[in-house]
Amino acid sequence: MPVGRVKWYSLEKGFGFISSDEGEDVYFPSSVLPSGVATVKPGTKLEFSVAEGRKGPQALSVHIIDEPASVVANTRINSDDLATMIEDTIKILDKVGNGIRHGRHPQGADAERLAKVLRGIASQIEG
Repeated sequence: MPVGRVKWYSLEKGFGFISSDEGEDVYFPSSVLPSGVATVKPGTKLEFSVAEGRKGPQALSVHIIDEPASVVANTRINSDDLATMIEDTIKILDKVGNGIRHGRHPQGADAERLAKVLRGIASQIEG
């Protein structure tokens, strides 16, 4: 299996890129992260399987080998960005809450995406 490091990952966008040891950038969506992992930090060493996608190489699954040392000030999202994410999440949760009142619970990919965003925000707040 190829090995590489997270080049960047956006929790908000739901995808990122791995810089493989072979020198190519590999796209990876949040859906291929290990169960229970909402986000990964740049520099995290990954082992991954890859297939050719429509726009180039794409990871099919990833396994975290080694995470970079945690320095809280360097891993936290910019305060303005985090505040914006929280405000946007409140709007989303308000819509979800109204749907639940009418018997419409989030389903499938929407429920997974919402849960990942909430876990990601929680990890930023816990630091």
